[in-house]
Amino acid sequence: MLNFFNRFKYFDIPLLTATLLLALAGISILYSTTLSEDSNTLFYKQLIFLGIGFGGFLFLSFFNYRTLAKANRVIYVVMVGLLLYLEIFGSIVRGGRRWIDLGFFTFQPAEFVKLVVILGLARMLYLKRGQINSFTTLVWSLAYALVPAGLVILEPDLGSAIIILSLWLGIIMLSPIKKKFLVYLFISFVIISGLTWKFFLKEFQRDRIMVFINPELDPRGKGYNVKQATIAVGSGEFSGRGLGKGVQSQHKFLPERQTDFIFAASSEEIGFLGSMSLLGLFFFLLMRLYMIMKKAKDDLGMYIAGGILFFFFFHVIINVGMNIGLLPVTGIPLPFVSAGGSSLIVSLSALGVAQNIAIQSKALRF
Repeated sequence: MLNFFNRFKYFDIPLLTATLLLALAGISILYSTTLSEDSNTLFYKQLIFLGIGFGGFLFLSFFNYRTLAKANRVIYVVMVGLLLYLEIFGSIVRGGRRWIDLGFFTFQPAEFVKLVVILGLARMLYLKRGQINSFTTLVWSLAYALVPAGLVILEPDLGSAIIILSLWLGIIMLSPIKKKFLVYLFISFVIISGLTWKFFLKEFQRDRIMVFINPELDPRGKGYNVKQATIAVGSGEFSGRGLGKGVQSQHKFLPERQTDFIFAASSEEIGFLGSMSLLGLFFFLLMRLYMIMKKAKDDLGMYIAGGILFFFFFHVIINVGMNIGLLPVTGIPLPFVSAGGSSLIVSLSALGVAQNIAIQSKALRF
């Protein structure tokens, strides 16, 4: 017990601070979007998920990341099994088979798979160190990510599949890969993109991309969400209208204002200044994860911390990009801010793993 409490002295305080501030900002923004609702049920549910997520954060902060990465072999099989279960037995909710209803909690396997893929790829590259420039290793690592990504596309959830494959690319880029393999990666990307467009994308997903290319293609139909999001962001001006006073969000002109388009909803209320402050917190978090990655005591820790860094980077870039009309709408949540228990728990759990890497590194140095 004494040893457990002694390890708190190695806690990475900047990472903990960034985590707490983002959690506070997220729950405050979500609360403001529920003020026009008849019930605050969504807000209170998010508070419960926040508590569960912090429990996972603390647990994983003191759970050896090497042991977790080793146990991930079993977790990977379980998660792929759950994705198969969804495809065969899952109920269609809002046009997709994405959630498993546990009664007290709606579980979204695609969110948890992201962290599982990070751990699995990190361990694979760690064990294959010195062999990363083997074509076989590269193919196996891609297959490891492609299996869950393919099942996620079938849900359909293109956004999560893009994140999973982006995580693979990011982690591979951290490895000492030769430049010729980058050419192979690019060719593979072009081929996979073409096949995905032809055989896997649903019609509504193709429509989202076409609307992104030409927003005026269907401004009152398929392009409505993006149009309202950009109006909300612009109407916030410099200082915002104030929490709970957004016209687009409170009067429900902005669809999915508590999930996909919560950045647009918050921008209207907290303005440019508040939005930049929120993005500044994410930037601080990314920089801290970068420092943890650089100071990790082994390549396994480096790959995991790097994967977690890319996890947050891709989520923020894609979500904010689609909110301001720079990227197609893909349904990617903004970590800590978008409503959703699975996303919040995974985000906090990922930072718990990063915290353990930092603790292990500090304990070794001191």
